[in-house]
Amino acid sequence: MELNDILTIAVKAKGSDVHIKAGLQPVVRIDGRLRPIPNAPRMPAEAIRQMAYSMMNEKQKAHFEEFFEVDLAYGIPGLSRFRVSAYSQRGSVAMVFRIIAFGVPSFSTLNMPKILEKLSLEERGLILVTGTTGSGKSTTLAAMIDFINENRTCNVITVEDPVEYLHKDKKSIISQREIGFDTLTFGNALKSALRQDPDVILVGEMRDLETIETALTAAETGHLVMSTLHTLDAAETVNRIISVFPPFHQRQIRMQLSNVIKGVISQRLVPRADGKGRVPAVEVMIGTSRVKECIDDKEKTKQIPEAIAQGVTSYGMQTFDQSLMSLYTSKLITYEEALRQATNPDDFALKISGISSTSNLSWEQFEHQDPEENGEEKIPVDKFGNG
Repeated sequence: MELNDILTIAVKAKGSDVHIKAGLQPVVRIDGRLRPIPNAPRMPAEAIRQMAYSMMNEKQKAHFEEFFEVDLAYGIPGLSRFRVSAYSQRGSVAMVFRIIAFGVPSFSTLNMPKILEKLSLEERGLILVTGTTGSGKSTTLAAMIDFINENRTCNVITVEDPVEYLHKDKKSIISQREIGFDTLTFGNALKSALRQDPDVILVGEMRDLETIETALTAAETGHLVMSTLHTLDAAETVNRIISVFPPFHQRQIRMQLSNVIKGVISQRLVPRADGKGRVPAVEVMIGTSRVKECIDDKEKTKQIPEAIAQGVTSYGMQTFDQSLMSLYTSKLITYEEALRQATNPDDFALKISGISSTSNLSWEQFEHQDPEENGEEKIPVDKFGNG
């Protein structure tokens, strides 16, 4: 079975990933579940090796032979692009393909909150998109870059590993740099980007201390910096960034992060009620004065979920559970799935049944709260939320 035939079947089946391994039928992940391609033959090890090497240039082949793994991009004209991870297992080559559509999806297509449009138009600061592997972080960032491209005249520089979505220049100039081809490391590319007159810098992933430190500095010096982290929610994101630095440096980093943070978007993909794909449950944290205080003060960081829950109407924030409630009331997901995904299942069940709970303020009474009572500057809804 030819590689392009396998990938064509996967794209037409609306899969997200393709797994090719010696002695196994090609397997496609569809709506989060792994399914072998029906009637496909088991793949011989030598055929897989030839498939892998046919996609690699000489530099990638040398890298694979030295390190036994390599990341690359592959495209089939008229079908799709793919992010490929080739690696060695039990002495044979295996590959995983992430399917990337040619077009960049819009926020409405992705069913994302309107507040992301507001965040995308920020002129400076730090925006992070977080979630587990396969939760759609790259797609959300691509949609944000595309929104900037359609609405602002900016110089946008992206650093990716590898380049996934391809952007055409519209109102903005977009330069996409790929690790291993256009630059060696995220840290090097980010430092170099600061000398390239950027308005917006996208860093594919904040992997190490050097990259995080440079990203914070870039956000602090008047640029909009966007990146991803493999964290589950906003509070964990803050703790993860702080914990990368040595203890003697963490107080300064808390201050720096609280000053530059504009928003944290955390997402999980939830199966749709109609069985046709998945929809994102999205937690959104905006850098309000109360949130900044929670980041700056170590003892108050645990209050971030409460600050998010109470900032829905005034700031456009929402917790995962509030997002799940919205999806459930819109009949996009089932009650059982909402309960399974909920951060606080007991509170969620009580809310559904209409019974007050100890945290009911986070659900119903938050819209009646005056932000000034919480020590926050009251910000107009038309700036930070859609009401």
